[in-house]
Amino acid sequence: MSEEDRQEHRASEARPAPARKKSARRAERKQEPREQWVSFRLGRERYAIQATHVQEILKAGNITPVPGAEHFVLGVINLRGNIVTVIDTRLRFALDEPDQECIHQVIVLETEDQVLGLMVDDVDEVIDIRPSEIEPAPQFENNQVSRHILGVVRREDGLTVLVDVRRLMPNEEKDRKQAV
Repeated sequence: MSEEDRQEHRASEARPAPARKKSARRAERKQEPREQWVSFRLGRERYAIQATHVQEILKAGNITPVPGAEHFVLGVINLRGNIVTVIDTRLRFALDEPDQECIHQVIVLETEDQVLGLMVDDVDEVIDIRPSEIEPAPQFENNQVSRHILGVVRREDGLTVLVDVRRLMPNEEKDRKQAV
């Protein structure tokens, strides 16, 4: 074997090593459990909540206002005999009103011992997210937004903001403590 052949042989042996590392990383990622999240839109932005908390999705219907409720509480609905508080997610996140006509859907959530309806512009789809894909939540000057965010995920079609459902519950005392 000539010297050139030996060098080419050594170079070809060295090439597969990085490929093995990449395939090992891919195999690890494939084994990592995925969580399902329900994505929804508020304007052009995409948000998601853990699917384990979603009870059902409804078209926005008759919502009965509740006098003296917090500014972001739209009112209550009767869902098969259960009274469900519905909040305006845009107001909860301190966002502007929608630019165009929206479908407006209500995502009915269940956490611990509470049921809550989230009014959103549109429900998109169920997406699978690996925990390793979740990047830390950015910090905003507006604490109304940042305190509800678990993290952010980069998707092919843009960023998806992951929302902490437990922090959306209308509870004045809890809100005051978190604002401090």
